[in-house]
Amino acid sequence: MVNARDVVWGVSEGRGTYSRFEGDADFSQLGIHLVAMEPGEPMSMYHWEADQEDFLVLSGEALLIIEGEERPLRPWDFVHCPPKAKHTIIGAGDSTSLVLAVGARDRSVGPNWGGYSVDEAATKHRAGVEQETSDPDVAYADYPERHGERFRDDWLPG
Repeated sequence: MVNARDVVWGVSEGRGTYSRFEGDADFSQLGIHLVAMEPGEPMSMYHWEADQEDFLVLSGEALLIIEGEERPLRPWDFVHCPPKAKHTIIGAGDSTSLVLAVGARDRSVGPNWGGYSVDEAATKHRAGVEQETSDPDVAYADYPERHGERFRDDWLPG
């Protein structure tokens, strides 16, 4: 058992902040994170994975880009991304948004994990790549590398 306020969070300017529930453990079947995003910050670059992913908006507003379409999200909206669905989520509104992200890890590890796709809507929100790639270093080249930080009160509501 661990409290989100007690774990190290992954921080990168402009990319949202991720809880690291796993710490040094290896969750081989399931990835799970809380993601806090300021308005305009993408959760990730527009991508697809070989496994399913699911997202639940806990607070604030967000913008889902899925298969090239933009859809607004509000608290308690749930998004299911089947394997290979191209997607990303971007913070919206006028305050921090908090999203629970859960994904399977059966096929989304290793060289065939998925990839980053070119998409006009994602590029408009600084969440898109110029050329398709499966290399995260290439996809996130314009963003600072993530580093670990202790919890800050402004990342979670209440």
